[in-house]
Amino acid sequence: MTVVAGVTDASARTRLWCGTYTPPAGTGRGIESLAADGEGHITGSSRAATADSPSFLAAHPSLDLVYAVAEHQQTVQGYRVIGRDRLEPVGDPWPAGEAACHVAADPGGRFLVVACWGSGEVLLYDLGADGAIVARHEAAAAVDPYPDGPAGATRVSRAHSSAMLPDGRVLTTDLGFDLLRVWEYAPGRGLVADGDVPLGAGSGPRHVALHPGGFVYVVTEYSIEVVILAADAAGRLTVVGRTPATAAGPRPGDAAAEISLDPAGRFLYVSVRGSNVISTLAVLDDGARLVPVGDVPCGGDWPRHHLQRGELLHVANERSSSVTTFRIDASTGVPAELVDTARVGSPTCLLPA
Repeated sequence: MTVVAGVTDASARTRLWCGTYTPPAGTGRGIESLAADGEGHITGSSRAATADSPSFLAAHPSLDLVYAVAEHQQTVQGYRVIGRDRLEPVGDPWPAGEAACHVAADPGGRFLVVACWGSGEVLLYDLGADGAIVARHEAAAAVDPYPDGPAGATRVSRAHSSAMLPDGRVLTTDLGFDLLRVWEYAPGRGLVADGDVPLGAGSGPRHVALHPGGFVYVVTEYSIEVVILAADAAGRLTVVGRTPATAAGPRPGDAAAEISLDPAGRFLYVSVRGSNVISTLAVLDDGARLVPVGDVPCGGDWPRHHLQRGELLHVANERSSSVTTFRIDASTGVPAELVDTARVGSPTCLLPA
């Protein structure tokens, strides 16, 4: 990586792990270790671990371990943090499914959930006390709620992400079947189905953000919306609202990617590929309502993922091989000031170390 913006005091550095697409899918080197200072500049980088297209990363909640899905190798692998900027494999890679694209860790450190875009599989991996993967369980396949779809269209299950709900259940998205799936964790058995929530044919639910008040926000890749859900008296998730994910509205070729909530719960951020913008939405009525505030250029091409760090927002721009950093306006919530642009080969995911 070559830094193309100014450098400030390195004493305030924060370490970020960065997944990348490696050849032939991209120009990355595996998992990168990035040093970011207090002003938002990426001041240095090194290859933390050699890996085959680690497209998404997750951290163990209490141990110095990082987990990565190798999208093209179809595996999930644990890594132990060594020093400040190195990762060492823990055991052998475990088999996942075709185009494994997302991994999430249970807050209690009991398991991982991996979503596989290519095969539609949702997989649970039990973790030992040391954080190593010890068992693999395949969840039940999804059933399309819209089997009659547009004439001539072939619909395929595309599991894309998971989120750990505060009540201990697991929520997964199926981008191909326009479906949310809710699961109970059964030790030794994996995931047991606890209901499905269809979001509308052609919506494409992708990633999830959780509001502390209990609301669930889902960004849809195809319809470029944010769907708001809440649990009813019986604990079933139901749709209670939806809003455009951008202030300007979607354009042809757009595909929404990541969604995140700021720590104060005041603003929601959505990255949109194609238009290459980061959209800010104000969170109102204690989380029940969202209003788009503004869209700003992401400073690169194909913003696949972003990460908020205090008043800073780092954006992984896959096709321009760059990580851009913005300063967030405290009053409007908009990441209006571009602070830094750093060269990182085909970045896919950012994770605080």
